[in-house]
Amino acid sequence: MHRILVVGAAAGGLSVVEALRRAGHEGTIMLVGDEPRMPYDRPPLSKQLLSGQWTSSRLALRSEADIRALGLDLSLGVPASALDLARQVVTLADDTRVPYDALVVATGVRARRLPGTDGVTGVHTLRSLPDSLALKDRLRPGRHLVIVGAGFVGAEVAATARGLGVRVTLLESGPMPLALAVGEAAGRFLTSLHQQHGVHIHTHAAVTEIVHAGGTVAGVRLADGPLVPADDVLVAIGSKPNTEWLAGSGLADHDGVGCDEYCAAADGVYGVGDVARWYNPLFGTAMRVEHRTNATEQGLAVARNLLNPQARKPFAPVPYFWSDQYDTRFQAYGCLRDHDEALVLDADPADRRLLVAYRKNDRLVGVLAAGTSPKILRAWRALIATRTPWTTAVNDSTAA
Repeated sequence: MHRILVVGAAAGGLSVVEALRRAGHEGTIMLVGDEPRMPYDRPPLSKQLLSGQWTSSRLALRSEADIRALGLDLSLGVPASALDLARQVVTLADDTRVPYDALVVATGVRARRLPGTDGVTGVHTLRSLPDSLALKDRLRPGRHLVIVGAGFVGAEVAATARGLGVRVTLLESGPMPLALAVGEAAGRFLTSLHQQHGVHIHTHAAVTEIVHAGGTVAGVRLADGPLVPADDVLVAIGSKPNTEWLAGSGLADHDGVGCDEYCAAADGVYGVGDVARWYNPLFGTAMRVEHRTNATEQGLAVARNLLNPQARKPFAPVPYFWSDQYDTRFQAYGCLRDHDEALVLDADPADRRLLVAYRKNDRLVGVLAAGTSPKILRAWRALIATRTPWTTAVNDSTAA
């Protein structure tokens, strides 16, 4: 396998190429990225960079010298536009045709937008470094930021903006922030946290229009009538996998690149990171995980399977994510979405402490915590990894 092509130059793609070199692969590795910048970290975009604690130079995942040392054929700022599986060729936006022996798809996701908002000053999404810098320039004390969507990105930006003295209104289409993802108990905890910091939360909010005058945003119109005035609007309503360039290849569907338990999408083609929907045998289901840790771990697994096709190993992690909001860090292990039960084991909003366990069928499948010791979290992670029955896990935690 002489020529390996990695399309996507963020954390997942970088993890693949570094692991290939560490394992001794001496053939050609080409890394293609749609942004002109060297690979950079995205979680700080909604926190440290947006708040001004960090400058953009701190986001670099590796120095330019470290990237050069990998001996890559590097193509940045020119996205992939098409894939010919039969001929094993990827076409780039500048019509360059790149042949490969093995292909890794790591093209990530992009923020969803609301119709009619393109080119409107003061309407933002948050996925890239330019997105974060553009929003940062607008966040000043006394201004009003309306956030459409109270997922983790929306909640993190709300916390950052409040720290900058910005008035914040959070619009959530459901009964409370993050209820579908982490359950009502955790949603109530998050709601209380934001309300304590002065965020106005409007639930069951159906947005009908982003109102603008003279090309500048003026507010958000809701279905029940009121106009919520805004100096800026952040649209944080989720993401879409970057798979348009795979049209006609047979690899992509409505929810990313479908992969098996080895992260293989086709013979010699693998998926990595936010764009990859792979079968996780630990949970017996396909999942697509948009978290930094998963992208890195999946990159390592794919590099190993690429170089050892006769001894491939399934990628069966316990997914992990974290979210920093105000002075509280939320951490979670496992598969929380589509749970059958969310059991609150400890909750003290005043002390910023929370521990919730999640059941699917008769198994413990996840845990979410705030203000809990790392030792306790590691113990819960071990129970998830060993497929511990729900009753056993809960009884053991009660006894402890």
